[in-house]
Amino acid sequence: MRLVANYILLIFEGEKTERLIFNSFTKYFLNESENTVIFSVYCCEIYSLFHKLSNDPFLELFYFLKEQPQNSELLKDVTLSEVSETYLFFDYDGHAPAATDIKLKAMLEHFDEETENGKLYISYPMVEAIRHLSPDVKFENTIVNGKSVIKYKNIVHNEGVHYLRNLAELSFENWQYIIEQHCKKTNHLMCNTYELPTSYISQLQIFNAQKQKHIDVDEKVAVLSAFPTFIADYYGYAKLPDLLNKHSEK
Repeated sequence: MRLVANYILLIFEGEKTERLIFNSFTKYFLNESENTVIFSVYCCEIYSLFHKLSNDPFLELFYFLKEQPQNSELLKDVTLSEVSETYLFFDYDGHAPAATDIKLKAMLEHFDEETENGKLYISYPMVEAIRHLSPDVKFENTIVNGKSVIKYKNIVHNEGVHYLRNLAELSFENWQYIIEQHCKKTNHLMCNTYELPTSYISQLQIFNAQKQKHIDVDEKVAVLSAFPTFIADYYGYAKLPDLLNKHSEK
């Protein structure tokens, strides 16, 4: 008799950069339990998913993903009953033709629980935000246009520290730095204090703060990566200081 597996399903907007990030952080995180973490790809913006769900409110995302060629091997041996948690990672992509903040809010409200529909995490303005860090610039002041094409990858390449450019080679200490800075930035966005948050901050709260302080003011966003927030949520904010002070055993 086959034992029922417990899979943690991670759904990414893209393949290339996201795969590098996935391979890197699963070296150090999400590997303490008997759960198996699975990589899968949607290959389109969050606003495309919004329209699919709007047209078919009974759409089962897992089965839709499993039917896509890019996931045929990744999900071929997985059944929905074996998936215990689902997380989605997408970009804000405010410049996309189909993008509206109303749609994104609806998606954050729909995907708000990892054991049900799934839990959605948003990177502002996009996935490359994870390495937009520099000791020469206060990260709390790193704000970019969120509604226009700005060649953000080039901006990050020019402004970010060189040792974060190669996502495949990130060390545990690199991840500690990334998590610390982005979590502090999240707390700064919420309450103007550049310190580690001590309690849970939802993705909808982050979005509302982005709207109030930046998007509705001048169509900008505070640079924030979804992945550090996910790690903080997963382990819990009470454990975050210990996680950031832990030495790598890998």
